[in-house]
Amino acid sequence: MNKVMLIGNVGKEPDIRYYDSDQAVAQFPLATTERGYTLQNGTQVPDHTDWHNVLMWRGLAKVAEKYVHKGDRIYIEGRIRYRSYDDQKGQRRYVTEIWADNMELLTSKQAIGETEQRNAAKTVDEHQDMMTDTKNTLPF
Repeated sequence: MNKVMLIGNVGKEPDIRYYDSDQAVAQFPLATTERGYTLQNGTQVPDHTDWHNVLMWRGLAKVAEKYVHKGDRIYIEGRIRYRSYDDQKGQRRYVTEIWADNMELLTSKQAIGETEQRNAAKTVDEHQDMMTDTKNTLPF
């Protein structure tokens, strides 16, 4: 049996690609962290973060395109796959990927709304800054 279950944070916006007749594949990094602890002798063991390459196909990829964003906490269920390829220098490279079969969004709707509001405010501020700069640099 090949089954992987991960809970982690999305490392960047999903990269969505379409192929054939409107079929999608989503790819993004997922960070999982094991919390640090203190040994009986007082030694501190730090947090350990692993990065996983997640792939989603077809309908699940389209869901990721709409609802998954950088920083979101998600649950992934799938299988682990290994592949290799030769890079431009002819060296063999090995890649480990998680092929997701199921996903649950764990980020609250409130947190998603707050993120969207921050992004909208940032966009407005950037637009206002750009307009101010333009007014100051126009020759007329």
